[in-house]
Amino acid sequence: MSYELIGSGPGRVALTHSLAMDGSFWRPVAERLADAATVLTWDCRGHGASDKPAGPYTVELFADDLAAVFAEIGWEQAVVGGASMGGCVTLAFAGRHGDKVTGLGLFDTTAWYGPDAPRQWAERAEKGITEGLGALVGFQQTRWFGDAFRAANPGLVQESVDVFLKNDVRAYAESCRMLGAADLRALLPGIKVPTRIVVGEEDYATPPAMAEAIHAAIAGSTLNVVKGGRHLTPLEVPDVIAAELRQLIEAAR
Repeated sequence: MSYELIGSGPGRVALTHSLAMDGSFWRPVAERLADAATVLTWDCRGHGASDKPAGPYTVELFADDLAAVFAEIGWEQAVVGGASMGGCVTLAFAGRHGDKVTGLGLFDTTAWYGPDAPRQWAERAEKGITEGLGALVGFQQTRWFGDAFRAANPGLVQESVDVFLKNDVRAYAESCRMLGAADLRALLPGIKVPTRIVVGEEDYATPPAMAEAIHAAIAGSTLNVVKGGRHLTPLEVPDVIAAELRQLIEAAR
């Protein structure tokens, strides 16, 4: 597993990126937290500079990978957060390694993509394999970022596209199938740590209704719907996401 530690504040935060991104996804947020926490960012298996073994992949396997990184760096506990795929991994981590979690940040994510998810995600995996990741770029850009944001931030959008296109297509396909199979709903009522949920108002990939379902199932959780936000709010509104994580850092103290 490839990972990076950013900042030197007294808190500890571990952040997991979205599908087909890597740990650099979190740099804008991590830099805003550098005074409050040491922030762990990492590349999930099949992504970035981490190994890309054959599948099948599961969100539970990814959660165990994160636990292995904790052991490597000597962390016993942290606030744990994730975006999209990373949110699913974060929920799995809370279910399997709950003693390591002091708070949860769930951003633009879901506990379950729905009854049609296995077919839909398998189709996306197959399109990537047969047509190449470039065939998915247009679809991804409009889901990731709102229209005004794309127009105002072409450099950031291009950086995200570049990371996407560097993916190993077989590992990408395994990760797609993993998300199609993921169902973490049974874990939600058992989560007792402070939990903050954020979703973009215009998120088409994990719509606000999915965030509302998580919020309803986790007692005491908070929900922030970002006006005009789309699917990658940690990149669109890093100040908002950093503020949510600061609240969790303070609660952990």
